[in-house]
Amino acid sequence: MSSKIDVVLGLQWGDEGKGKIVDVLAGRYPAVARFQGGPNAGHSLHFDGKSFVVRSIPSGIFREGSVNIIGNGVVFDPVTFREECSQIEKLGVTPKDKVLISKKAHLILPTHRLLDAASEAAAGRGKIGSTLKGIGPTYTDKIARHGLRVGDILAPDFKERFEKLKARHIQMINDLHYECDPSKDEAAWMDAIEFVKQFKLVDCEYFVNSWLESKPMLAEGAQGSMLDVDYGSYPFVTSSSTTIGGVCTGLGVAPSRVGKVYGIFKAYCTRVGSGPFPTELFDETGERLRQIGHEYGAVTGRPRRCGWLDLVALRYTVMLNGVTDLIMMKSDCLDDFDSIKVCTSYKVDGKETKELPYDISAPIEPVYTEFKGWKRDLTGVRDENELPKEFEEYIKFMESYLGVPISIISLGPDRDATIER
Repeated sequence: MSSKIDVVLGLQWGDEGKGKIVDVLAGRYPAVARFQGGPNAGHSLHFDGKSFVVRSIPSGIFREGSVNIIGNGVVFDPVTFREECSQIEKLGVTPKDKVLISKKAHLILPTHRLLDAASEAAAGRGKIGSTLKGIGPTYTDKIARHGLRVGDILAPDFKERFEKLKARHIQMINDLHYECDPSKDEAAWMDAIEFVKQFKLVDCEYFVNSWLESKPMLAEGAQGSMLDVDYGSYPFVTSSSTTIGGVCTGLGVAPSRVGKVYGIFKAYCTRVGSGPFPTELFDETGERLRQIGHEYGAVTGRPRRCGWLDLVALRYTVMLNGVTDLIMMKSDCLDDFDSIKVCTSYKVDGKETKELPYDISAPIEPVYTEFKGWKRDLTGVRDENELPKEFEEYIKFMESYLGVPISIISLGPDRDATIER
């Protein structure tokens, strides 16, 4: 009997805590697959007193016996991947035994990173807030049909293909009047390519569909739905499909193969980089959320912008993804607040709406519903019957508004700080 591929997605602007949840759920799945994004993702794992950030490798890597697939929708940096493998090996795990890489995943070249920096420098104040990992330029080459893929590294003329794409990039960098040394990191990159050749390179679509004939799989998204290239806060978005459709294109599976869709959200909102953020707080409360939640980028270290939970945007992404189960993260960060606000509608041009407008960069006034805080430390709670009444009312309101049950509540970064309802 065939199995399903269940999916973990971020429902906000990324940084929702997907790494922890994939790590928690991975014990139930013999395989975990990443379907989009690249090393701009930073999924933080905390277990047995250790902390680790995975970037390209799926968050199931530390689960015994798991198979971890880097899908064709991912853009792949060999240098970052080798560094990541080296760090994982120090924790007693051998990635070569557990990681498979799709031949159709696109390669991030050193000049892609330079192009990223050149584009951001040229944009000035209008910059996107890129992580400068070369993600956007790599996806651009993919769509423009100039890209190099992981499978190309096995071709006898790979070096010639590399030089051709590099020359194209140098021309573009020169056109942007950006000064750099285009050959600076090339030797290390080529060395990392040899390292990648030691891994099992697969036809991801055949592997995944064959696997699902008898065993389940968990698909792991990177970034968040509000950063989706089609449905996010364009143009301040990432370059891939972070919503449910990205699973099908990023792993080569049909929609009918998708089972549960776990949608992850934080009990408040954060955003890194530029772009609209209707509930952003510029006051002491925003700073307090940042400090309590340790809201700094896992990869970049950049301080995250913070604000109250936006249920208008959340209901939009729940709809887009067909979410079956909600997972709420960082509820414990609100333990000390006297009152807690959630945005339940927007005022746009004087009219109230519960729909996300086409241009969320336009002036939006959030309309809030206020809740009494629970004023109790939730970090040690492991039984939902021990949750305070105020917290339960907060949960019930969200479930009613969103129309989907909150199945899992996270009350801390560790694996065991989790309540399944």
